[in-house]
Amino acid sequence: MTRPPMSRGGFTLLEVLIAIAIAAVIAVLGYRAIAALTESESRLAAESARWRTLDLFFARLEADMRQAVPRTARNGELREPGWAGQIADSSGNSAVSFSRAGPEFNFEPGSAGQRIGYRLREGVIEVLYWAGYDRPSGIAPTAYPLLSGISRFRLAYLTRNGAWAQVWPQGADADPPRAARVELTLSSGEVIERWLALR
Repeated sequence: MTRPPMSRGGFTLLEVLIAIAIAAVIAVLGYRAIAALTESESRLAAESARWRTLDLFFARLEADMRQAVPRTARNGELREPGWAGQIADSSGNSAVSFSRAGPEFNFEPGSAGQRIGYRLREGVIEVLYWAGYDRPSGIAPTAYPLLSGISRFRLAYLTRNGAWAQVWPQGADADPPRAARVELTLSSGEVIERWLALR
């Protein structure tokens, strides 16, 4: 009696190669999906950090400007207005300096108030500090970088008649302005504008 041929278990070489090819395609697709997710997450984290930095800058600028007082400052023989806003260069960038009130009941040196300023220098917005209101001529402020990647920094001030002026003071109005408009142009070309109500 002849036995029927026994079927061998297992896969042929062709089936193994097809299975390997399918596994390789799935692995490549999975890698690309994970890489895209990682890249998106990194991009979102960088964007979030950028906006958080901008928010902190605007919050600090507004807090400083809200403490401005109409106290003139002596620079050598010259008198500076309590708030001095001017166009600093040929590109129309602004610079501002003003007298800032000090905290109450604080008797540390310099706590009675000081002169503070903001300017754009080589793509970085800096905050400037003088030790007090009055100073000898030629004393440079201490500068600290606040915000980088800025190509333009412009300020405008709200006048009594509701117009915006790039220079302050206007006429006989020696008080700080009622509001300030801040316009930043980032190095990427984006323009951000923020209005700050001061009084």
